[in-house]
Amino acid sequence: MKVLFIYPNVGSQLGFNYGVSYLASLLKAAGHEVSFRQICEDLGPLPSKGEFISWLREINPDIIGFSVVTNQWPYAAKLADWCREAVAAPLVCGGIHATVAAREILETATFDYVFSGECEDAFLEFVDRLGRKEDVLDVRNMGLVIDNKIRINPIRPLPDLAGLPPKDYQLFDFQRIIDAKNGWVGLMASRGCPFNCTYCFNHIMVKKYRDDLACSFRDLHYIRHHSVKQIIDEVVYLEENFNNIKMFIFDDDLFTFDKNYVIEFCNAYKKASTLPFVVNGHVGFFDDERAKALAGANCKIVKFGVESGSERIRRQVMNRRTSNKKIIEAIKIVHKYHMHSSCFVMIGLPYEGYQDVMDTITLLGEARAGRFRWTFFFPFPGTKAHELSIQGGYVDHDKMGSLLNFTDESCLDFGPEHNLFLKKVGLIMPWFVNACAGLEVSPFYGEKVERLMQMDQNEFEKISSSLHEEDREISLRFQAEGKTHYAIKYNPFMGVISDYFVNE
Repeated sequence: MKVLFIYPNVGSQLGFNYGVSYLASLLKAAGHEVSFRQICEDLGPLPSKGEFISWLREINPDIIGFSVVTNQWPYAAKLADWCREAVAAPLVCGGIHATVAAREILETATFDYVFSGECEDAFLEFVDRLGRKEDVLDVRNMGLVIDNKIRINPIRPLPDLAGLPPKDYQLFDFQRIIDAKNGWVGLMASRGCPFNCTYCFNHIMVKKYRDDLACSFRDLHYIRHHSVKQIIDEVVYLEENFNNIKMFIFDDDLFTFDKNYVIEFCNAYKKASTLPFVVNGHVGFFDDERAKALAGANCKIVKFGVESGSERIRRQVMNRRTSNKKIIEAIKIVHKYHMHSSCFVMIGLPYEGYQDVMDTITLLGEARAGRFRWTFFFPFPGTKAHELSIQGGYVDHDKMGSLLNFTDESCLDFGPEHNLFLKKVGLIMPWFVNACAGLEVSPFYGEKVERLMQMDQNEFEKISSSLHEEDREISLRFQAEGKTHYAIKYNPFMGVISDYFVNE
């Protein structure tokens, strides 16, 4: 069978599709032919309808599989319609969106099949059966429409990561991805997360698996690791087969969860590679022992999901019960071992007010994180946070359906005054953090922020397009004067402390 995977990745950060890389390896090992296209402006111009149809007819696949995240659904649906015009192959939708909205996708009649959850085994079985012209109706993890009725089959047990083959990097234009991402290469040593945050799809996944398999969280084995050897072999393979790799970034939800695994990995990594790497940590699973091991293996950045500086919002809206004190302590441990700290935060959360946003800004300034990345909260369908957003009457459904990312603006409506405040913070958050960080430059940025806060909608819109350039010019001046400050660096929604980027 000729299987074509399409990965819509438009208007958002360039990504690497881990799921497709494993699916491709399994399909090829079973004798199937696999091709792939990632549609992203960073890799080339977006295709016109005519270009897309001409390309698709040339490939003439037997099956077309889409990997879709929620923000990409409108564009994916448009591409699927083009596919219908071009070829007769069945259309399959997978990815996170298919897991959280399988029924809604099938109701649109845009796709013939949906696959939910982790589908390495399920999709291989599906393709094998189609290739043999066998019935596929009972394939687990799959949904379809039969006699105008939607049928969602139960989930099968999670795949054993140790049994998966190596990723198929040859399917991708991987060197181009490396170069477009300035040498940063993503890896994943584990899958799963022990937490139940309201805004994350993990709790949807866990509930579906537990319901279908009638098991406890412990028996589900949701948190799984690749063996250290598998990951080290992958690192060695990448360094031997690709150029210009500068940094490995581990995209695991929680790399620091298992202390023994962290220490074992670090001991093996420093024998295999001298390249620096980045991990996602959690302040509840981070201590001196983990930090020392990471630093000794050349870990350069530890990232924490802070999400909000308001303990009320974290507790009542996000189901995160970590204290601000614990967050600050974890960041201090990172710095103690001369690593760089990074914090993820969101603004525009349901039931969030002015002071809650300022609490987030104040926490970043007090913790003196090495960098922080901010986004607008997005209410992913099926999550508890989506329910809260609907209950509070915050969701602008038209805007929610049109946003390609969650970095440009919010799809929640808090009223004109707070909406404008969020736009200001969302565009130039480093100024707000600088103003309250107790730095030599804080009075300067305090005046800047005060001027911004006095502007009405029209005044702000007139100057908003120039703020990033102004931030760059101010940063250059303070660099020359040797004054520590945060500035926008690397992308439009990241603030980085100058002590880091002046020494790169």
